Amino acid sequence: MAARDFFHSIQRIGPVQIGTTRNRRTGQTRHAAVCTNDDCGWSADYANRTAAQLAARTHRCRTH
Repeated sequence: MAARDFFHSIQRIGPVQIGTTRNRRTGQTRHAAVCTNDDCGWSADYANRTAAQLAARTHRCRTH
């Protein structure tokens, strides 16, 4: 059975959603930024929320 990721504190900046999760094994808090546009496929993990917000604000989809 696959491990589940539980995200909280969901925030949306343009087409990008940012969610916060805690790693059960290490106890570290991580922030994921994911583009929700079809055919984009961009996502990244960050150690702090500020970095995830900056990435969301500067993300430009390459799909046209």
